[in-house]
Amino acid sequence: MEVPFLLMLYRTLGKTNLSVSVLGLGCSGLGGVFGDVTEAEAIRTVHTALEEGINYLDTSPLYGFTKSETVVGKALNGVSRDHYFLSSKVGRYTFNDSDFSYERVSRGLDESLERLGCGYLDIAILHDIEYVPLYEVIDGGLRALLDARADGRIRFIGASGMPLKIFPAILGRTELDAIISYANYTLTNTSLETILPLLEERNVGVINASPLTLGLLTRKPVAKWHQAGPELIAKCREAVEWCDRRGVDIAEVGLQFALGNPRIATTLSGACSPQEVKQNVRCVGKSPDPQILAGIRAITEPVRDIAWPCGREEYN
Repeated sequence: MEVPFLLMLYRTLGKTNLSVSVLGLGCSGLGGVFGDVTEAEAIRTVHTALEEGINYLDTSPLYGFTKSETVVGKALNGVSRDHYFLSSKVGRYTFNDSDFSYERVSRGLDESLERLGCGYLDIAILHDIEYVPLYEVIDGGLRALLDARADGRIRFIGASGMPLKIFPAILGRTELDAIISYANYTLTNTSLETILPLLEERNVGVINASPLTLGLLTRKPVAKWHQAGPELIAKCREAVEWCDRRGVDIAEVGLQFALGNPRIATTLSGACSPQEVKQNVRCVGKSPDPQILAGIRAITEPVRDIAWPCGREEYN
């Protein structure tokens, strides 16, 4: 497919020097995480993202248990490799299967590359490292990725997770090119800012994911698998309804807010249709209405910077 030039804002992703679109496409939804999506619709969604100037896509074998990677691979078939940057993940394969051993990570990477058909990953992410002891991540998974970088299967290495403590912990032991933090820079939780000085000092690229708190800050029903506590869910729903009464879509406010931070290179937002992609793109370069923002913050103040426990106890 031909990808036309369109206006999109771009920022440099840390020491990688990749110029990534400030809005990236999170591909978990294309694996059916938030509801059924046909293969044809998923492919059109990826193509629309590229046409709208989005050049960074992120997926994982966990999303839809390889469905997301498979459909992204089909969508990218025939697209020039210089039109996009792609990340996928290693180490977590089902919700109860985290394996960062050298052998499993190396094999999992090869399996991902086969599904994606892209030749190499721009960034390989150690996925949700809070679930296993740090030494397993470093001695197994990181070593496998270093070898993969040496033989050209990947270009850069990152790590992802929810508890912010994991990032100083791993950066105390090794170098990373990028991190993915999710649900920590949103309308209700800006705790990601507390580790930005460390990341900037180390020139680590910052990728913000789940700017809508895994769907809580949208009009959609709360997913059954969501782990947020009842108070956070209730306050987010109250804020959604408050915005609705004013004719405002809180999802647009939340995405505008996240995209506006110049210290964050890119924010991954999921989309399951071309229409959702275009709605997200319209948020680029726009600032939230100050009065609406103040109203949302007043409602959600009791749950300010509250997340939920995730992974090993020492990280929560």
